[in-house]
Amino acid sequence: MTRAVSPPVILSADHARLTIVLGSRFYNQPVGILYLVATPIGNLEDVTLRALRILREVSLVAAEDTRTARKLLSHYGIKARLTSYTDHNKRTRIPAVLAALGRGDVALVSEAGMPGVSDPGHDLVVAASEAGFPVVPVPGPSAVTAALAVSGLPTRQFTYVGFLPRRAGERRRLLQSLAAEPRTIVAFESPHRLERTLADMLSVLGDRRLAVCRELTKAFEEVFRGTVSEAIERFRQPRGEFTLVVEGLPAGRHGAATDVGATFRSPAGRGAEPDTVRRELQRLRDEGQGARQAVAEVARRYGLPHRRVYRLWLDLRQSRR
Repeated sequence: MTRAVSPPVILSADHARLTIVLGSRFYNQPVGILYLVATPIGNLEDVTLRALRILREVSLVAAEDTRTARKLLSHYGIKARLTSYTDHNKRTRIPAVLAALGRGDVALVSEAGMPGVSDPGHDLVVAASEAGFPVVPVPGPSAVTAALAVSGLPTRQFTYVGFLPRRAGERRRLLQSLAAEPRTIVAFESPHRLERTLADMLSVLGDRRLAVCRELTKAFEEVFRGTVSEAIERFRQPRGEFTLVVEGLPAGRHGAATDVGATFRSPAGRGAEPDTVRRELQRLRDEGQGARQAVAEVARRYGLPHRRVYRLWLDLRQSRR
């Protein structure tokens, strides 16, 4: 059985009506449009005028988080019919949303930012497109571009990797694949994994420059600019939502950081076994010294790079958890 192919579509100037072109004949037929409406990532004032108009006009709003959507709609006095559309119920919700599109326009909103990017909206976009419905973006707030712009790192080209893997092994493999990436790297991370992720970055990528953007556009917004090791010291008990912007591989350097299991050698030729360095660090830690003081003392004693000693200090912290 041959599958029917959807005819090509062209949006009219009014864009509330779809012009279907089939051969040499033209038909004007009311068809619903799926609007991908970007919503604030924190500050409700960041929503666009166009987004508010679309949300008022559509017959249905499909929301990744209905509580967040209701807060936005209520703030602007918009009465709209809401339905939940999440990663858990998308298989049953997609047919229902497609049916709604047969009757009128639908707006898709994510928990924050642009729907369809790193969220379940992608599947609905594909389904709507394959069913012949037009999909129209309504751009607006974005944590990716906001963090990138404020990071102070190169912005002409960047690599976005979304949410980093939850499992340590998968996360480290992803970072390893990015070790030679020359472009700025942007990623999302949760507060309860931030410390481990920063430690993995230090181990795999080295002590690069980065910006840690916390709670962007919200009341407790914070942008930390420094190195990975400095960020580890800064965010001991992290809270909030994080966007990480990491320097690409600096010119003249090659790939990932050196394995901490190898014998340490200073530029002057002095050396120390990792176990020796670990024992010294552990002794100083047991005596109550903090990371900055202990690492500086051991690095000075053995003539070793501060960064590599600091990575062993992090290993000690991880092993005691």
